[in-house]
Amino acid sequence: MEALAAYSSSDEESSVRHPSPVAFDPELSASVLSNLKERCKVQSAPEVPVKLEQATVIRIDPTVKELAFNPTYEQLFAPQVGPMNPFKSQQQLAQKNILSGHVEPAHFDAFQFENQRRTYHIHGYAIDPSVGEGMAPQSMPFIGDLEQAGEFDGATVFEMKGSQKVGEKRLREQPGDSDKVEEYKGPWRQYVGEVKVAKPTEAQKLILDQMIRSKKRKEKEQKEETIDETTELHIEDPHDYLGRSFLHIPQDVDVDLRAEDPPEKCYAPKKLLHTWNAHTKGVAAIRLFPKSGHLLLSAGMDSKIKLWEVYKDRRCIRTYTGHGKAVRDICFNTDGSQFISCSYDRYVKQWDTETGKCLGRFTNENKTTPYCIKLNPDADKQHLFIVGCADKKIYTWDMKSGEIVQEYDRHLGSVNSVTFVDENRRFVSTSDDKSLRVWEWDIPVDMKYIAEPHMHSMPSVTLHPNGKWIACQSMDNQIKVYGVHNNFRLNRKKTFRGHIVAGYACQSDFSPDGSFVLSGDADGKLTLWEWKTTRIFTRFKAHDKVCIGCQWLPHETSKVVTCGWDGFIKLWD
Repeated sequence: MEALAAYSSSDEESSVRHPSPVAFDPELSASVLSNLKERCKVQSAPEVPVKLEQATVIRIDPTVKELAFNPTYEQLFAPQVGPMNPFKSQQQLAQKNILSGHVEPAHFDAFQFENQRRTYHIHGYAIDPSVGEGMAPQSMPFIGDLEQAGEFDGATVFEMKGSQKVGEKRLREQPGDSDKVEEYKGPWRQYVGEVKVAKPTEAQKLILDQMIRSKKRKEKEQKEETIDETTELHIEDPHDYLGRSFLHIPQDVDVDLRAEDPPEKCYAPKKLLHTWNAHTKGVAAIRLFPKSGHLLLSAGMDSKIKLWEVYKDRRCIRTYTGHGKAVRDICFNTDGSQFISCSYDRYVKQWDTETGKCLGRFTNENKTTPYCIKLNPDADKQHLFIVGCADKKIYTWDMKSGEIVQEYDRHLGSVNSVTFVDENRRFVSTSDDKSLRVWEWDIPVDMKYIAEPHMHSMPSVTLHPNGKWIACQSMDNQIKVYGVHNNFRLNRKKTFRGHIVAGYACQSDFSPDGSFVLSGDADGKLTLWEWKTTRIFTRFKAHDKVCIGCQWLPHETSKVVTCGWDGFIKLWD
């Protein structure tokens, strides 16, 4: 109101009087300022009540190995400060200095330890180390043979040393007169009362007699056992209307099976065309009919060999039975009229493909197990075949005379594969001794021996269609390539990886034009690589068990036959 009363118009400005200034009182301002400070005082460090129990406990870091003071019991066993992991068990939360727990160093005299160890090893007793600390040695308990400990009054081997009498030592017989050669025994004389022949007890005699009788019975059964070679024809008429047998190459299919040139371009298979329920057990090997590939021969672990049609109805034509155990390998001759087979029954047998008749059986004197067989591809040597055996040897057999005409004895392990190269003038063999040897035909000395520290066993070898390279399936999950015409050097640029074959003799193969490399593996998969780039082109599941064999049809651009330990043979396109 006083301000409104003091307000005046502009014409009265000249007549307005300004109030006089108030005098400054320093005492009054100081008292007001101090009063404001008391009211607005800020406590930056407020007083906190302290618990004496916590303040007196000094926390010890559990990771520290040395202490600079003498801690009390409460300080040593105080709980660890900080949050606890709720997801760890009590065993995981326990303090550890090794992976399995906590080890405390303990001191034990080396002499006493060795003394007790030898006493227990010789006499069968020792002082129990877990109890009796601070007790006298005579009153400490023993472990082991307590009767023996009581007999020797708990003495150790060190205490017994020197206590043996001279009479207890074994004495030797007199050496005899050195002038008489027949009577002189020298340092080889026997101990007095020594018995060299140990006779079995009555119970041991009964067990030995039983073992000998069972062994003789088994040998007699093996000698008397004669496996009759039989065959079974599964088709109604083995001949067509012109009188031609099933060995005749068909001409009414989409592909010219008589052509000598391979397809110009091959492609990877993508789908399953047909499945043959081949054998009751696994399939060990498959072989296509020479040149045409219109028939397929399979060797089964059920000791049978079967012949199948690849085209038309894809029927089972004939079964060959004559082996006592699983068939290991098979091989056609050049025209396919005959084939040979080897088995774990230690026999190699020669068969007529058309009639199924067994033409011959071969085994050596030691009856060693044959692992691989191969007929000589030359036209003038069709009566000769070579066998790689478990006794580290390779034999050349003459089917006409039925005798071994050559023996190659240089390997240090079982022979796994034999492959002819260089226009059949040489052959390559691989073995369990992790080596590769090259032989001249009919010369029992290897001309080339390849064995490196990084090499593994190579149970399968395949020749490239151009004849210049061999692909070796290595047990370190690789396919290694060696040159045939460059002194069998390893081609380091051609190494095919990506499959698992360790422990299995999986067969590898090439496409007819040589552009693809294919192989089965332990997981039942079929893997295809490009020959030029060595990269994996495709991979697919082919069998439920090990895919042990694969072959590309010689006149087809994309048809592949595979076999596995699941007993099936499959055709892919």
